Amino acid sequence: MSPYNQSKFPNPSPNSVKMLRMVSKKLLGIPSPSPPLQTLPRLYHQNVIDHYNNPRNVGSFDKNDPNVGTGLVGAPACGDVMKLQIKIDEDSGKIVDACFKTFGCGSAIASSSVATEWVKGKSMDEVLTIKNTEIAKHLSLPPVKLHCSMLAEDAIKAAVKDAEAKRGKMNGNSKAADA
Repeated sequence: MSPYNQSKFPNPSPNSVKMLRMVSKKLLGIPSPSPPLQTLPRLYHQNVIDHYNNPRNVGSFDKNDPNVGTGLVGAPACGDVMKLQIKIDEDSGKIVDACFKTFGCGSAIASSSVATEWVKGKSMDEVLTIKNTEIAKHLSLPPVKLHCSMLAEDAIKAAVKDAEAKRGKMNGNSKAADA
């Protein structure tokens, strides 16, 4: 029996042997019979890249603040989780600030960033008209990434719902205290 067979290392796999031969030939300058496989880069629209590299309004507000609405949504299929928060002016009822934290792909981060920009300065009724198709169109998202813009729309709706619930409690509690 050969001493090599008694080694504590298992026999190399066929792929390992192929890789070793390819690297050896490359190091020795021997041309390879077939060109190596090339992987094409996945191309994103410039707007996605911009919002991914320079996300706007990343952060969070105090969720217990009565003027802050929080929307937390997720997509179980891909694992994206998005938290979008809006801060409402007590007097005007308009959204004066917005922020997000997103765990997900570049398209999910970009969708969150765009959503926070678009909600600022609008009333809660106005932001409910923002549709995922508008976000997707702005970012030029491919069909496989449309769920990211849907998450952003859902997060806006959830944040508004939370803000309205808090305002209802404040108004309800103040009425109950007056009675």
